[in-house]
Amino acid sequence: MPRPTVELTESEWTIIKAVWGEEPCAAPAIQEKLRKRTAWTYSTVRTLMDRMVAKGLLTAEKVRNLTLYRSAITRQQAQRGELRYALKHAFNGALTPMVQCLLETNDLSAGELAKLESLIKAKKRTAKK
Repeated sequence: MPRPTVELTESEWTIIKAVWGEEPCAAPAIQEKLRKRTAWTYSTVRTLMDRMVAKGLLTAEKVRNLTLYRSAITRQQAQRGELRYALKHAFNGALTPMVQCLLETNDLSAGELAKLESLIKAKKRTAKK
């Protein structure tokens, strides 16, 4: 059964990216990793992480006096949620204008365009079945 759409706030994205790179990890390690970029205090990071546990984005395991956090979602789930959000809110659910916008605003190499074409062809083949 597919997981419901995941939508992360900007702060949650910051935390989850740090967790993906360090898991399992404790809040102090994440706070230290993000300190220069965010200036967040330990209590801010811990609060954000605990809220993310409540939302099902992270898991928490108590090991003696330390809480270890792990991601409960994959990068792909988070990315899909972001795309669905953009599709819904910026393009009124219309995929073609969204793809057109992406194609027009990015300098795609011939290799990237070929990969996109092959993905579309593969999708057409599976859609016919």
